[in-house]
Amino acid sequence: MSNKKITVIQVLPALNSGGVEKGTLEIGHYLVKQGHESIVVSAGGRMVPQLIDEGSRHIEADIGAKRLLTLKYIPWLKKLMREIRPDIVHVRSRLPAWVVYLAWKSLPAHERPKLVSTFHGQHSVNRYSAIMTKSERIITVSNMMRDYILHSYPDVDPGKITVIYRGVDTSLYNPDYRPNESWLKEWFSAYPQTEVKPLLTFAGRLSSRKGIEDFIAILSELKQMNLRFHGLIVGETGPKKTEYRQTLEQLIHEEQLGDDITLTGHRSDLQNIIAISKAVFSLSKEAESFGRTVTEALSLGVPVIAYSHGGVKEQLDLLFPQGNIEVGNIQQATDTTKKWLHDGPPTIQPNSLFTLDKMCSETLKVYQELLDPGFVISQ
Repeated sequence: MSNKKITVIQVLPALNSGGVEKGTLEIGHYLVKQGHESIVVSAGGRMVPQLIDEGSRHIEADIGAKRLLTLKYIPWLKKLMREIRPDIVHVRSRLPAWVVYLAWKSLPAHERPKLVSTFHGQHSVNRYSAIMTKSERIITVSNMMRDYILHSYPDVDPGKITVIYRGVDTSLYNPDYRPNESWLKEWFSAYPQTEVKPLLTFAGRLSSRKGIEDFIAILSELKQMNLRFHGLIVGETGPKKTEYRQTLEQLIHEEQLGDDITLTGHRSDLQNIIAISKAVFSLSKEAESFGRTVTEALSLGVPVIAYSHGGVKEQLDLLFPQGNIEVGNIQQATDTTKKWLHDGPPTIQPNSLFTLDKMCSETLKVYQELLDPGFVISQ
């Protein structure tokens, strides 16, 4: 067997923020480090400079825009695949997956790259979403998501699904990590109210599905117990979510928590914020496919209070079962937080299961299995 370098094109709507986007960058960086060629097609965004700095090539195309003009990218992608001749095309979102699939199918079979999709979340079950099952191999991010695919699309061959948990770089995310003094000085200068109180942090895009109202309710209960804390809601407000942010601000005002909760907006230094937190909360009412922030917090040695379902439960069961809270049980979450504030949290298992290296090497193994078994992809 001989080693072979490969070319991989990843396709997604944009590179602004989020777990899908971060995973795309991580796979790209890993491929480059192994000597392979990494190309990402997206509409661009704030993460593009990092992608390029880490050795990937970015090709800008608004391939995730929900408008008729997006169909023009079908012949464009067909031409691109003929020019680049990638070994793998990896899709991560439904509309780009349709464009890629139609371009891919229009090529003669011998010219087609291998097609991989990652199922990141529970889409509505319909023909539009079913495109994510049309690839030659499906990667999914938790056992919950594997069960969801097989239940929603019973015609899918279970043999073509591989569960690969999202992972974090444990050389950066570990219990010994501490933010540097200059960051701490700048942070406490901007947010002096966070310096002398235990920080309770909720991280995620502002969305009614994320359970932010429950977080506010928990903090309201803690305040009535005269406990010391400061709450942080860290996440960007999408263009269609301005009204929702205003709703949250009104709720905070009504609960008389104006001095006790800070909405920071988008932050690129979430690792540091988690590292100085006393606890991190994950309270989505709908089961999440994975929950990257949970992995990051536990890897940093920061305890997590989370509703016990979906991919988040899978993580907690393995690393920190004491953080499991019955879905919607605000009283249980409040009591657990109170106990940790008073006595300190239980011990967190070291993270050897949800690591970046494991995620990337297992993804490369999927590529390997799709390609000619007569050669070995360099690692």
